[in-house]
Amino acid sequence: MSDPELSSEVLTSQGEFGEMWRRQLPWWHGVYAVVWLIALVVVFLDEPGSHGRLPEVLCVLGMGVAYVVLGVRGIRREDTRWSTAYHLVSWLLLIGAQIANPGTESTLLFFVLFPQLWSMLPRWWAVLGTVLGIMAYSAVRWALVDFDRSELPDLILSAVISIGISLGLGLFIDRIVDEARSRARAIDALRSAQDRLVAAERDRGVHEERERLSREIHDTLAQGFTSVLTLSRATSAALTRGDLDAVRERLALIEQTATDNLSEARLIVAELTPGHLQSRTLVEALQRLAGSMEAESGMTVELAVAGDPVPLGASAEIVLLRTAQEALSNVRRHAEARHTRVDLAYAAPSVTLTVTDDGVGLHEEATPGFGLDGLRARVAELGGEVEVGASIGGGTTLRVEVPR
Repeated sequence: MSDPELSSEVLTSQGEFGEMWRRQLPWWHGVYAVVWLIALVVVFLDEPGSHGRLPEVLCVLGMGVAYVVLGVRGIRREDTRWSTAYHLVSWLLLIGAQIANPGTESTLLFFVLFPQLWSMLPRWWAVLGTVLGIMAYSAVRWALVDFDRSELPDLILSAVISIGISLGLGLFIDRIVDEARSRARAIDALRSAQDRLVAAERDRGVHEERERLSREIHDTLAQGFTSVLTLSRATSAALTRGDLDAVRERLALIEQTATDNLSEARLIVAELTPGHLQSRTLVEALQRLAGSMEAESGMTVELAVAGDPVPLGASAEIVLLRTAQEALSNVRRHAEARHTRVDLAYAAPSVTLTVTDDGVGLHEEATPGFGLDGLRARVAELGGEVEVGASIGGGTTLRVEVPR
């Protein structure tokens, strides 16, 4: 579409309906022009009336001018005022042509005036125009033509039949147009509902992405910052004691943890896999995690692998690694444990990760935190299960099973 005014209208079905109507206007103008030219030729070929040929010719020419000046504007602008003025002038001129020559054949312009009534004017205006037009034509014809009074009932019956047929056809056409417009409105409503559904789906996707990022930040950056904070306090204590070797060791761990955190942040932004899994298997990532936790917390972290380690899907490996990170972080912060065991078991239908500590265990009043809630959500997305309970002999056990 090159016309900017039309390009905005085709965005809806009602706009498309209006555009379709505008595309038909050249044909509409062409039909009127052909009928009008035929009427004008017929006037010149027909026998002139008692007042000569000129009055009838002027009436027909006036109808053409009225269409160009008033009718075209009424059609293009869909303006009732212009359309009403056009029809009023046209009907008066057509009746004037009949008065000038009662036997005129210019009345064939009726064939275009009636459809125009129903397409250019509101329904009840078109009904009124149809009735008045036929009644006026019949009255003028009765007044000018030498009819016998006995023919009056036939003339009235003819007028009634003409009105009935014209109204029936007009209302039928009007109903078709109304149904088309109703369908256009219904399609617009469906499109609007579809747009709202798409927007709702998009909002849900945004919400899910926010939750995913929240879990990623909690499982990586937040825990990394906690490690940095813990190590910095340990460094401060070693510095107070004058233990420079311990200070150097803690500073190296702080640097390593900060480096890992920075890598995790970049990977989260890039929506890649966790830094511990970059160029590593899941077992290697868990070994590195266990070593970092031992160095940071001082507790013993043991990793045991059962079964044949096989590559899993990226989502499953990420969930298992995040499980180990969350569990070990909780053990360090809350369990007061000296020993923690991480078991990774590969079986045919599933893979199970179990983290067991010898700490103080779960408190009865303890409530699930954001980390455990996020973990449950991650595992549920994969169709897995999460179990948290007390260990035999004290401590806590976290078990996560995901399908292979």
